[in-house]
Amino acid sequence: MRSMTGYGRCTRVIDGRQLTIEVKSVNHRFLDLGFRMPRSFAFLEEDARRIIGQRLNRGHVDLFATYRNLRTDARTVTVDSALLSAYMGALDSIGETSGMRDDRTLMSVSRLPDVLVVEEAEEDREALKLLMAEALGGALDEMVAMREREGASMKADLILHVDEIERMTGEIEQRYPETVAEYQQRLKQRVEELLGGDMDEQRILQEVAVMADRSAIAEETVRLHSHIAQLRELFEQDEPVGRRIDFIVQELNREVNTISSKSQDIPITRLVVSCKAEIEKLREQLQNVE
Repeated sequence: MRSMTGYGRCTRVIDGRQLTIEVKSVNHRFLDLGFRMPRSFAFLEEDARRIIGQRLNRGHVDLFATYRNLRTDARTVTVDSALLSAYMGALDSIGETSGMRDDRTLMSVSRLPDVLVVEEAEEDREALKLLMAEALGGALDEMVAMREREGASMKADLILHVDEIERMTGEIEQRYPETVAEYQQRLKQRVEELLGGDMDEQRILQEVAVMADRSAIAEETVRLHSHIAQLRELFEQDEPVGRRIDFIVQELNREVNTISSKSQDIPITRLVVSCKAEIEKLREQLQNVE
């Protein structure tokens, strides 16, 4: 089991090219990706989506990439000869008109705006593709490890809630026969109060049978045990199970609500309320299960 919250960072340097990738994720119903990469890496977005999709199933993931080309051929510097000639002609004209001393030096001329043009060398796409795969793979390794650690902690907590729901389901099953017996006793007392000793025992048994049929919860408790067993199986799976667990928890809630609507017994009602509280805790935790 994995959490959907995680963070990973990795820096790779290959042949003078350095790339740092950070990935962070939070919970989301689906796999939702956001990228902040240098323009030179824009062509690799689909590759990045594919790599992430192979490692993650759900969650909102933000990817941040920082790139530096440390190679000696990363940039070139050229002279804009036409612009330089224009500058020189303008300076000559100023000197002739003003009579000022010509103090031009090579350094001062090179500082004139846009005389020297710095150009980024065209990147090797195959080299960038390899670099991105290496850095992204390392960042994902770190993030997945973090998600698994948090997932293990969440799993332990989910098991506690499921154990509590199972315990209360057992108490509800034990309590139900007592509710039927108590109803029969109350019915007898009521009839005695109204009719004295003139009771139709068969009629009372029929009324009790009708009540027992209307309030029968055996089907619901059996299904609750079945859902709980399925949850325990899913907790041990080595694949994303968040969606399936969420569906089963909805079914748990449905069965508990049905028991609540059938039973008028106060102890059972209290157990149902406690079950709903545990189910709600399950739901809250499941918001972050991949």
